[in-house]
Amino acid sequence: MYSRSDDPCAEPSAPSAVPGDALARRAAAATRPSSPGAPRVVAVVGATAVGKSDLGVALAEELGGEVINADSMQLYRGMDIGTAKLTPEERHGVPHHLLDVWDVTVTASVAEYQRLARAEIDRLLAAGRTPVLVGGSGLYVRAALDVMEFPGTDPEVRARLEAELAEEGSGALHARLAALDPKAARAILPGNGRRVVRALEVVEITGRPFTATLPVQEYVYDAVQIGLEMPRPVLDERIAARVDRMWRAGLVDEVRHLAEYGLREGRTASRALGYQQVLAALDGACTEAAAREETIRATRRFARRQESWFRRDDRVAWLPHDAPELVGRALERIGCARNQSN
Repeated sequence: MYSRSDDPCAEPSAPSAVPGDALARRAAAATRPSSPGAPRVVAVVGATAVGKSDLGVALAEELGGEVINADSMQLYRGMDIGTAKLTPEERHGVPHHLLDVWDVTVTASVAEYQRLARAEIDRLLAAGRTPVLVGGSGLYVRAALDVMEFPGTDPEVRARLEAELAEEGSGALHARLAALDPKAARAILPGNGRRVVRALEVVEITGRPFTATLPVQEYVYDAVQIGLEMPRPVLDERIAARVDRMWRAGLVDEVRHLAEYGLREGRTASRALGYQQVLAALDGACTEAAAREETIRATRRFARRQESWFRRDDRVAWLPHDAPELVGRALERIGCARNQSN
């Protein structure tokens, strides 16, 4: 059994992979009913490579739950190695949902993900199971758990704005956004043309600031978020080791195969970490070695953005990634959330 701290509901003090013994639980636990009184939805969040997937499986086993993916790139069929999808063996018999949903040519939609995720959450709750949301795509987690509306889109407005983006550049459109919605402009980097275009589109078709449609920190479910943290130097080394493993596991061949099915034409999938860099190598823009090094650098930058995103949400209960009895400590946090909601 796990040992309890003197004050399990206190904030964790210092940053610190899920212990191997925590992953030895039997797959038979997948049929266990949801634990009475537990928060109805559990989310495991944090930066890439901190161990979210393994902890999510272990918690699902303990709570009588099933995993719902909240990694935007794991929704794509065939994108396995580069997104670090757990193998069937690594899932320990725990059902996983919202993996391999879209073809690589499909443009990702947070609104569509929200619809799919909430349908899975509602289905599991109705069956008496605990949904365990696992992923580092912050907006997807918020879309599943929080009050968040999605204004429609206008193809004509979108096409016009995208043409202006191509002609004028993202900086010019960002300046226009700053005049219309200063708060949105501060939240969106000038170089993020796709988000700038979307913000301008929403302002134009709704007559409201883009920020009025952004998520608020208000759960639509009884939920608790467990965040895994890791010292930055350790995370940087872990990311480098993971990318090296991906290369040895055949990432280049995976990308080459997906390119035959339209990966280059996929507006979202083609930009995924690792896939974008390998495509550049296959197109002769760089060497494979350079692509690997750039994947490491880009993933480290991405991990920092993930950390910043989740740190802004003070509802996340943070635990060191290498905490003794990590699963037990996470269960304590979940129990604290249950007690506080009663």
